[in-house]
Amino acid sequence: MASSPCRLCGRTSEQWLQGLGGCPSCVQEALLHTRLTHGHSAMHESVRNVWPLDADAAFGALPMPLRMHADPRFTGTGVTIAQVDSGFYPHPDLVLPRNRIRAWVDATKPAMHYLHFSPAAHPAWPGSKGTAHWQWHGLMTTTAAFGNGYLSHGLYRGLACDADLVLVQTWDRRGRITNVTLTRALRWIRKMRKELHIRIVSISVAGDPIFPLRGNPVDEAVRELVEDGVVVIAASGNKAERQLVPPATACEAITVGGLDDHNGFDRESHEVWHSNYDVTDRGTSKPELLAPSLWLAAPVLPGSTVAAEAKDLFARRARGDESASARIAELKLVTSHYQHVEGTSFAAPTVAAIVACMLEANPALRPDQVRTILMAAAYKVPGAPDERQGAGAVDAGHALELTLANGIL
Repeated sequence: MASSPCRLCGRTSEQWLQGLGGCPSCVQEALLHTRLTHGHSAMHESVRNVWPLDADAAFGALPMPLRMHADPRFTGTGVTIAQVDSGFYPHPDLVLPRNRIRAWVDATKPAMHYLHFSPAAHPAWPGSKGTAHWQWHGLMTTTAAFGNGYLSHGLYRGLACDADLVLVQTWDRRGRITNVTLTRALRWIRKMRKELHIRIVSISVAGDPIFPLRGNPVDEAVRELVEDGVVVIAASGNKAERQLVPPATACEAITVGGLDDHNGFDRESHEVWHSNYDVTDRGTSKPELLAPSLWLAAPVLPGSTVAAEAKDLFARRARGDESASARIAELKLVTSHYQHVEGTSFAAPTVAAIVACMLEANPALRPDQVRTILMAAAYKVPGAPDERQGAGAVDAGHALELTLANGIL
């Protein structure tokens, strides 16, 4: 059965077989505007009526703008985010129809390799077209939060789908990410922040445990960035342990733990995911916030064996071969281009994407004001101790409401 074009945008969306009404992307945008005009409850009821929330089905993962109650008027336009991760891939969700990767830098060597790209460029860097696992991590974290959903016709877009990006690679030849590499990356960002207009740093990797913690170079590099007006956000880690390592230990960073929202809106059922937590050397409790770390859709790495198998599996299922469904579920595929991923590596850039929308709405916000608004907008996860959740789970829509209503708290 062939997909029918959307009556609103005219496009055909993969696996969307309903001939009447809008495609999933247009439905999502309409639902977000419903929240703006009629409130959360009206949007929730509309989603339940039209959205196939089924873990084994295509489009089973609720898109991030819906689950985060995003304000569709703000998508990070005019804001540049530096994403620090192991490695990256120039995915269509980042480079089409306009390239949003402003720069790429390899921070793994003292003589750092730096490339700058224009909006019309087809960005590439050494190894960028490979299919190594360390590229996959950065590809997924970046596109989940900042991608425009190009391969899903806009459905699986991140909250900051119009933000510009600086990609900072930290995976060295020995297969490690170290405090030395992270410090070098953060100091380079500080040096280049004005030239590249960097307002936010999102860190989805961690360095080495270090004792004593006070004065360690990674945390000091974070402090210097924040003092210069850059918002720094770090993932807390995924082991459910009372242990943090830099940069999640930096007092000035916004450290983000994980939330399991069960792919739904019922906040009474939300739970803290198995993320790390602790108190810093200066008595600051971490994490400050939680964000979804489960039921997330991120791209399959193009050219990989999984990408080839995913294409075949969905083609077989479209022909009526029900035997493909079990393997689709096993690979956690959402469509032939996206699959379910998890971890605080995704929670941190999700918060960074919200901050990009806040700075689009009010570019004058300082890092301390951003932190205050985010924490004021959060909601508590029932039954979870404060040491595991901080102020609670982040709410993108409420954060934008506070930003627009007050500008500064």
